[in-house]
Amino acid sequence: MTRVSELIERRHLGVLASWLSEHAPHEIADELARLGAVDAVVAFRLLGKDRALEVFEELDPVDQGALLEGLRQDAFRELVEGMDPDDRARMLGEVPAKVAKRVLAGLSPHERRMTAALLGYPEDSVGRLMSPEVVALREGLTVGDALRIVRERGEHAETVYTLPVVDPGRRLLGVVELRDLVLASRGAEVGDLVDRDVPRAHATDDAERAARLMLETNVLNLMVVDSEDRLVGVFTSDDALEVIEAADTEDAQMQAASTPWQGHYMFVSVWRMARSRAVWLLLLLVAAVLTVNVLQAFEGTLEEVTKLALFIPLLVGTGGNAGAQAASAAVRALAVGEVRTSDLIAVIWRECRVGLLLGSILAAVGMGIAALLVGLDIAIVVAISLVAICSWAATVGGTMPLLARKVGIDPAVISAPMVTTLVDATGLLIYFLVAHAVLGL
Repeated sequence: MTRVSELIERRHLGVLASWLSEHAPHEIADELARLGAVDAVVAFRLLGKDRALEVFEELDPVDQGALLEGLRQDAFRELVEGMDPDDRARMLGEVPAKVAKRVLAGLSPHERRMTAALLGYPEDSVGRLMSPEVVALREGLTVGDALRIVRERGEHAETVYTLPVVDPGRRLLGVVELRDLVLASRGAEVGDLVDRDVPRAHATDDAERAARLMLETNVLNLMVVDSEDRLVGVFTSDDALEVIEAADTEDAQMQAASTPWQGHYMFVSVWRMARSRAVWLLLLLVAAVLTVNVLQAFEGTLEEVTKLALFIPLLVGTGGNAGAQAASAAVRALAVGEVRTSDLIAVIWRECRVGLLLGSILAAVGMGIAALLVGLDIAIVVAISLVAICSWAATVGGTMPLLARKVGIDPAVISAPMVTTLVDATGLLIYFLVAHAVLGL
């Protein structure tokens, strides 16, 4: 039981209010996410108006929706009206339809229009997550006039640290940093300070790609334009970090052979977690039949040389681990743009050599151990098999994510367990073929 849940259970609301006042919004949000819906509302209603909004925006969209369902209409309306449009649009994409309808109905016409505009973009696009509240400047303005505009409009903008500069048709010309405006003479023109060679994203671009672009180019804010290069919003670094965190979390879940799920790990239902893992485990169970078939096919070989069976777990485990390492490296390289699908041949050549080197190192150790335990002839079979299996496993693990991307499948779907299962069966086949060749069976 958490500290907050204990205080609620004992009805020590005065102590709870004191605790809430002493902790940061992100700490309070984490505690609320650990509570049941009713207890979360009890604690949330003890927060002041401004602090409640800060805490609410720290919650994940799923937890935000659950909290909103328990609030009275006045508190509900104040909360959703005070949210930034991009945060509100993200939440509406996650909550049940009845909550989304209630949110839109409780907004002022201006906020509803902005939110509806964001919801009009594709679900995973940067347009859904950008803020339309941006202070745009004209290049003919003086620095003094530009600073005056920033002071007048900046209060309602998402950020003023990076300011877009546009032409009369609102086409993006570049950006100017607030720091440069403050340090420049008031009579200088904004056009003289503009950085025109800046990255930008189109509103329909994938949000994760836009976030990765920000990391690669080291920009604090990314300007978002429409198909005609007109400024429509700004994608901020805090939103980009959330996108990358969500994408990395999803990749980690899929690489572990689990269907992605949302919510706090400690409080998502056991049934939901089991369901997210069961589908992949069933698929892997079916795939593992290949291994059984290989063993059945070489049953006679095992009966003739029973000592071969001793090394099956070693070879299968080593091959699976080598394949999983290569797959994880390839998925990560694809995600950050270090590898493209056009690099397929180069990746095959690289991973094959890596596997060959790893296999040789392991074979040197394995051959010595096997020679002491079962004799030189079986040791030679194990050593050659280790080299071949490691080379094959690394090649398969490194190239499968690229092939998946090439045919339009998320590379993370080619998870480490899937690669491991495939390599298990093919590794056994390699082992028995080597045994036949070396031992003359």
